[in-house]
Amino acid sequence: MSHSKARFDFWNICSLILMALFVVFLVYPIGGLLKEAVFFEGRFTLDAFQEFFGKAYYYESIFHSVRIAVCVMAASLILGIPFAYFYSFYRIRGRKVLFVLCLLCTMSAPFIGAYAWILLMGNSGLITVFLKSIGLKGFSIYGFGGIVFVQTLKLFPLVVIYMNGAFRDIDNSLLEAAESMGCKGVERFKRVIMALTMPTILAAALLVFMRSFADFGTPVLIGRGYTTFPVLIYNQYLGENGTNYHFAAAISVIAVLVTAIIFIIQKVASNRFKFTINALHPVEPKKPQGLSGVLMYVFCYLLVGIALLPQIYIVNMSFRNYTNSILKPGYSLVNYQKAMEKMLVRSIRNTLIVSIVTLALIIVIAVLIAYLVVRRNNWFNNMIDTISMMPYIMPGAVIGIALVIAFSKKPFVLTGSLVIMIIALAIRRMPFTSRSATAAMMKVPISVEEAALSLGAPKVTAFVKITVPMMSSGIISGAVLSFVSVITEMSSGVILYNNRTITLTISTYSAISSGIYGVAAVFATITMLLTVICLVIYLKFTKLEDVKM
Repeated sequence: MSHSKARFDFWNICSLILMALFVVFLVYPIGGLLKEAVFFEGRFTLDAFQEFFGKAYYYESIFHSVRIAVCVMAASLILGIPFAYFYSFYRIRGRKVLFVLCLLCTMSAPFIGAYAWILLMGNSGLITVFLKSIGLKGFSIYGFGGIVFVQTLKLFPLVVIYMNGAFRDIDNSLLEAAESMGCKGVERFKRVIMALTMPTILAAALLVFMRSFADFGTPVLIGRGYTTFPVLIYNQYLGENGTNYHFAAAISVIAVLVTAIIFIIQKVASNRFKFTINALHPVEPKKPQGLSGVLMYVFCYLLVGIALLPQIYIVNMSFRNYTNSILKPGYSLVNYQKAMEKMLVRSIRNTLIVSIVTLALIIVIAVLIAYLVVRRNNWFNNMIDTISMMPYIMPGAVIGIALVIAFSKKPFVLTGSLVIMIIALAIRRMPFTSRSATAAMMKVPISVEEAALSLGAPKVTAFVKITVPMMSSGIISGAVLSFVSVITEMSSGVILYNNRTITLTISTYSAISSGIYGVAAVFATITMLLTVICLVIYLKFTKLEDVKM
């Protein structure tokens, strides 16, 4: 009796249900994608791969995407590490506002920055026209340089967020010891501080690389012939010559292999620097002084100011008068009226429904995975954790195509519904929340649960009433940032949406594609407003600098 009870214990049932969900909604679609890539009209063939590697236009898109991602990663580290260092080691005035603005830079939809920079530095952009009027030639926002510029300004705050935590964990006695041995200034920064924070630098570098590699919106708007991998997948799937599932699936498989190789390289590099640091004597921030202090302020505020410029300009553009895409003088609410006719209410409603339901799913599953991995560690639960992390190395377009292939025929026809959008987003954003929930779970002492059980509380009650509340800061931390990334998600949504399931980011993209810039600015502004509300809620519930990405 006791053996069968153990078998049907609540946590064992949870393990089985979670595994079943991941098999149906992740393993099965990815399996279908692989099958679609190597089978055509019922026979095994590698013709799609031969076609891909037979044409320079196709295989060069890999190098384009990797080149962009490497450059964005390097530029983000070059800007983000000094910014985080000044922020953590010096008492900069207005530092809290600076941090909030820094977060806001990274939390807008990926392509909104690209769209705003077109309005500012495109062929007839505000800055371009001004520079021409004074006889100067402006920097072109189109092509490789433009993509790197826009993505760097959006992604460097991720490095800042990661490095803030790492710098706060450095013990001041180590820095004092280095100083007493004559290792000061830049030398101390390079040999001591950088070495101590190397695991975090590598983690931040990987995240920036993955985000840049998977970005669809920025290259599609400003690439101008510089084709990247996600754009190629989208064009093959929804191209002018019709849908080519077979070829799109093959390219998707190659995309997963490329990101998996990068992920493995990062893991190997991280293992060389595997150690933990804990600050018994945290670094006391100093007051910036002299010329170096002035340069610190200039660097931090100028960088955030440039990164925020697109958001400020888009809000301004949403109130400007447009007639047939031509900007007219004056301000009005005409763009908001036009947006109401262009499914604004439906877009907001769908965005909120998809975001809230997705977030609820992510939180419940992430908390259950965290408990199973930390408290009931076995091979089966570790396998669930590993499978849940798979989407970390998959571009959104790949997940979108895999779900379309899996659920576009009977008995499970989900394409064209909000359900498939929710599934795609939950799968895509699960790894981020599950990691922060697991980290929070590790900090909850098991003795607290044991005390509740010894007082007669059932296991589930002890978990819900004691363990979950103690994990709440970690859960809220991961959840709010997941919510923002769900609101601003586009790469999988653009493959899955239709007019009934359209969201704010996709409405923005379709308005830009149709050349209705004023209406696009309205959709972008409302998306940013939702982001700001999330950020305010986040900062209310958590300590300001403890942001988990």
